Amino acid sequence: MSSNQNSSEPSQANGQYNSTMGTAKEVFGNTIGGDSWTQAGKEQHAQGEAEYKAAQAKEYANGTIDRAGGKIDTVVGALTGDEQKQFSGNIRHDKGQLQQKANEP
Repeated sequence: MSSNQNSSEPSQANGQYNSTMGTAKEVFGNTIGGDSWTQAGKEQHAQGEAEYKAAQAKEYANGTIDRAGGKIDTVVGALTGDEQKQFSGNIRHDKGQLQQKANEP
């Protein structure tokens, strides 16, 4: 797995990778007495944790948008008698709800 530093979008996978690699570097630095390894590991771990949390917050917000949009589609579908819109609105709402639960802070 490689670092995703060129992407402007936060990534949970990349954040977790950098957090883990940073911890490994820190342990290695502590083991050999290498202050530069220890410091680099701490920094990479902190950056990884920050990226993971940013990606998690973004996904939670996307879930909120899907949940609200789905609810609107469900209501509009019910009011207009459009069962397909109502059904797809329910699906989108439920998807958003699951996305929120998976990314709760």
